[in-house]
Amino acid sequence: MEAKENAAAASAPKKTILDLFVEGARSGWTIGTTSLLPNVIMAFVIIRVLDITGLLHLIGVVFSPVMALWGLPGEAATVIVTSFMSMGGAASVAATLFMDGKLDPIQLSSLVPGIYLMGNPVQNIGRCLGISGTNTKHYVPILVISFINVLLSIWVMRLLLLVFG
Repeated sequence: MEAKENAAAASAPKKTILDLFVEGARSGWTIGTTSLLPNVIMAFVIIRVLDITGLLHLIGVVFSPVMALWGLPGEAATVIVTSFMSMGGAASVAATLFMDGKLDPIQLSSLVPGIYLMGNPVQNIGRCLGISGTNTKHYVPILVISFINVLLSIWVMRLLLLVFG
């Protein structure tokens, strides 16, 4: 049986670099248009709705004392909350807050490692832990550890930027 598989693989036409590139480009396009782009658009729309309705300002006021511990404005809480659901969405929210002048370059740079350390656990729990049969009692500690990682990374990045920046 193995000999037949080896013979079939040897007789299959070899793919050229161009074929591999086109395959990769198609896969990348599919991922970008079906996964990344909707998250970015969703985050942009959410932040715009929050801004227009005044809720973004309210979030800023409510979370300002807590976020100040990390040298961030209260509106930065929306980045952390969004990163629970989507890294791309959180990056979009952070970029939008930066473009609107609500974050300065150091604040934006401080948030970036946290966005990636959070790693959208809501999606990962559904995609990985949910289908693997992981006991649901472990979900809360996973979320708490993700949140702690974010807060620690913001402090460390801010310190690095202030010392070496």
